[in-house]
Amino acid sequence: MRIRAGVLYDGTLAQPRRNADIIIKDGTIARIEDASGECDRQAACVTPGLVNAHAHFEMNGEADTVAALRALSPMQRLLHAVENARKALRAGVTTARDLGASENISIELRDAIDQGRVPGPRMRAAGRVLCMTGGHGWFVGRAVDGPWEMRKAVREERHNGADCIKLIATGGVLTKGAIPGLAQLTLEEMSAACEEAQRQSLRVGAHAIGTEGIKNALRAGVDSIEHGHMLDDEAITLFKERDAYLVPTLSAPTCILEHAEGGEQPDFVITKARDVNEHMMRNIRRAFEAGVKVAGGSDAGTPFNRHEDYPREVLLMHELLGMTAQQALHAATHVAAELIGLHRGVLQPGEAADFLLLDRDVAEDLRTLQRPIEVFKDGRPAAA
Repeated sequence: MRIRAGVLYDGTLAQPRRNADIIIKDGTIARIEDASGECDRQAACVTPGLVNAHAHFEMNGEADTVAALRALSPMQRLLHAVENARKALRAGVTTARDLGASENISIELRDAIDQGRVPGPRMRAAGRVLCMTGGHGWFVGRAVDGPWEMRKAVREERHNGADCIKLIATGGVLTKGAIPGLAQLTLEEMSAACEEAQRQSLRVGAHAIGTEGIKNALRAGVDSIEHGHMLDDEAITLFKERDAYLVPTLSAPTCILEHAEGGEQPDFVITKARDVNEHMMRNIRRAFEAGVKVAGGSDAGTPFNRHEDYPREVLLMHELLGMTAQQALHAATHVAAELIGLHRGVLQPGEAADFLLLDRDVAEDLRTLQRPIEVFKDGRPAAA
């Protein structure tokens, strides 16, 4: 197959290429060359497929996430996960990391996609989150208290099929009574988890909003901080020293606050989201400008934050963090793919043929990502 691009972004920060043909063979990119002759598809702009480094496929963006999950059987949640994976793929998400699901839903979904039984992005799946007793995320988690329990939990999640680990370092917005700014899992507990995960070649992400919890998680050795809204200068230094990624999930508080007047969400969620948003607006841009590696991830599935809306996270990185359109695309492709570890998230020879056909240059209008002409994964059009 020969795909012609008026302008081609390869996922890096290199100058985009003009009037180029992408030659695809057996699901991978064989070569890229100057446009010539006939082609099978053409578009004004071609980019890599998007990579969402933070999603929850069993969640649908309901106003009250916890109540919605508790009202559904595991089978119903699995069916929602299948549907959401299909929606994400059609919207241009060709790779994703599910960072917390009840039962083994995310793991079963990942395997079904890999086997070609259902359409969806290629995935990493954390299985259940590891939280303290009564901690944030208990509704999709496993309670763990103490370093040795943590080691056992990591081993059991790996045995259950998890290929990454999610820790809960602080409170969060959606759990009643869990204060986002307060630390939950201890440094010792998270250090044990990271040591055990590294022995098993598993990468570790930590939900961390509060300052102390962010720094505890970084010192423990996590690969990524999810949210990170109350980071400080010391945390920025730790990010750079540890070569860790920041996944700011800008969509999560943004979507909650956009629907704050609807009366559907619990009051405590809106109150906490307002506080978190103030910190996010002050701190995340500062971290990016200081050179912290920012990877795209939306926390898809949280209130009004739907899986098919991930392209908006790219737009928010541009609007709120001051990234150029190409930097935002880079964060949501190559950087996020590096964090997940399944492929490089670039359009270069030998890489997976995951790409989007767009009707405008993203440098002129980044919103064009929200309406792709066509989505390809492994060189094949995404299922309708």
